[in-house]
This record gives sequence, structure tokens and C-alpha cells, in this order.
Amino acid sequence: MTHQNLMAGPPPTYLPDEPEPRGQLADGVDPAKVAAAFPTYSAAWAALAEDAWARGATIESYAYARVGYHRGLDALRRNGWKGHGPVPWEHAPNQGFLRALHALGRAAAAIDEDDEARRCYSFLAESSAAAADALGGQSG
Repeated sequence: MTHQNLMAGPPPTYLPDEPEPRGQLADGVDPAKVAAAFPTYSAAWAALAEDAWARGATIESYAYARVGYHRGLDALRRNGWKGHGPVPWEHAPNQGFLRALHALGRAAAAIDEDDEARRCYSFLAESSAAAADALGGQSG
């Protein structure tokens, strides 16, 4: 007889690969063009948020990250995520959402939206400790 572990948490969520937008970003296509052509692709929005942050455009970074975060939540839900549980960083298609989440926390902290920043950093660490480590946690 097989027994289910009732103490186990939800299974990890693995987003599907999206080869066309992934390839375009890898080939150096402007993330704005990729986001316009594939508006549900979180990695394009994360790249826009990171580029804006690097330019010192905090509000733009916040806005791009917010879009990437929400597009990622939509994708997670479509793929069985129930509002909590692991989103492994090691699975490359998950990285766009996790990068957007980190970028949102960083930009929120920069504009003194402290509750949102803490929520984002907690969500990131709970979703993937490896992502929090790779992205620099709260300091990013």
C-alpha cells in the first residue's frame, strides 16, 4: 500500500520553454521588441527592468518588473501553481519570473515602498532560495 506524505508541500512548478522569445533575447534582440512581440514572456520584461535599473531609471524598472511579475504569475497559474510552492531557479524557463520578482523588490525598496520590497524578497526566497542567492537577495 502506498502512503501519501501529508506533510509535503506543493510540487514545484516548471514553466514551459518558449524557444522563440528565448532565442531572440539570446541573439541580442532588443528586449522591448521581444516584449512587444511576446507580451506574456516574463524574461523580456525582466530584461527591460534590469536595463532600466542599470540606467538609473528606477520608476521604469519598477513598471517593467511589475508587468513581468504579473505575467509570470499568470503563467505559473496556467501551469498548476496554486499560489505557493517552489518555483525552481534551476529550471531556466522559471528565471524570467524570478528575475522580475527580484527587480520589483529592488525597485520597490528604492522608492521606499518597504512593505512591497519585503513581500517580494520573502516571496523570492520562499519560491527559490537558489534564485535569491543568484540574484543577490535584497542587495541585488
